[in-house]
Amino acid sequence: MRIVISGATGLIGRALTEALLGRGDDVVTLARPGSRTLPGTTVSWDPSTQTINMAGLADVGAIDAVIHLAGAGIADKRWTAGRKAEIRESRIAGTSTLATAAANLESTPSVFISGSAIGWYGSRGDEILDEGSSRGDGFLADVCVDWEDASAPAKAAGIRTVLARTGIVLSPEGGALAKQLPLFRLGIGGRLGPGTQWTSWISLADEVRALLFLLDDAHVSGPVNLTSPEPVRNEELTRALGRALHRPAVLPVPGAALKVVLGSELVNEALLASQRVLPGALQSRGFEFDHPSIDAALSSML
Repeated sequence: MRIVISGATGLIGRALTEALLGRGDDVVTLARPGSRTLPGTTVSWDPSTQTINMAGLADVGAIDAVIHLAGAGIADKRWTAGRKAEIRESRIAGTSTLATAAANLESTPSVFISGSAIGWYGSRGDEILDEGSSRGDGFLADVCVDWEDASAPAKAAGIRTVLARTGIVLSPEGGALAKQLPLFRLGIGGRLGPGTQWTSWISLADEVRALLFLLDDAHVSGPVNLTSPEPVRNEELTRALGRALHRPAVLPVPGAALKVVLGSELVNEALLASQRVLPGALQSRGFEFDHPSIDAALSSML
C-alpha cells in the first residue's frame, strides 16, 4: 500500500512509519517548512496556512490511505489563550486541509484515518464510556468535536473515514510516561492529586497495531477508541509503575501544586480528568491486545 502520513516525527508517527516500512508499505510523509528529514518520499504542506503540495501528491502515484496524526501537544505547556488557539487550529486546520486534499485527488484513497482523542468524552468520573457515549464538556471536548468534524470532506467523497480516539499512550520514549520515569526511578514518584481518577491508556505497541488494524479492516469506520480494555485509576497506575521499576511510589503530587505550575484548566481537563473508556469498536472486530493489563504493558516496556 502507498500511505500518506502526517505527524510522522511524533511518538506515534515514528513508530507507525517504522512498522509500515517494515511490512513493505510505501510511506509518503508530509513535511512542514523547516522540518527535519523524514524517511521515504516527502511532500510539503503547511497546516497553519492550510496549504499542501497537490502536485507533489499527484506525482507519487495512486494513494491507498491517509493517516493524519499531526497536532500540537495537549499538555506540553500551560494553556494560555495563545496556546489554546494553537492546539485548536493545529488540529482543525490540519485535518480540514488533508481531508479536502484526499477528497480532491484524481484517485481517492480507500481510507482516511484521522487522529482524535478520548478528550471527546470529557471528565466523567466512574462512568463507563464507549463509542456510543455522548460527548463531554470543556475545552478539550470542544476541540475534539470540531477536530473530528473537520474530516467531513473525506467522508463526503466516499472515503472510509476512521476517527481514532486515542487515550494516554505509554512509552518510555516519549509522552506522559517518559516525563514521569526519572522521578519514579529515583523512588520519589507518586499519584497525581487524589489518584482516584480513571486513566484510559494504551501501550505504544498496541497503538501502532491498532492503527494498522484500522488501516486493513475495510469494515471499520467512524469513531474508534484506542485504549486498553483495562483502564486503571491513577493510584493503580502509580503502584504498577513502582512494581515495574522495583521502587517505592508513595509521594503524591498535590493537585493544587499542579495547578500552580500548569493552570487549573489544563490540570482539571487533562492531568486529573477521570475517563473510563473501553475499546468497544476494536474488540467487536476481533482486535486482540498484546498488552491488555497495565502490569503486562509496563513490564514489557521497562
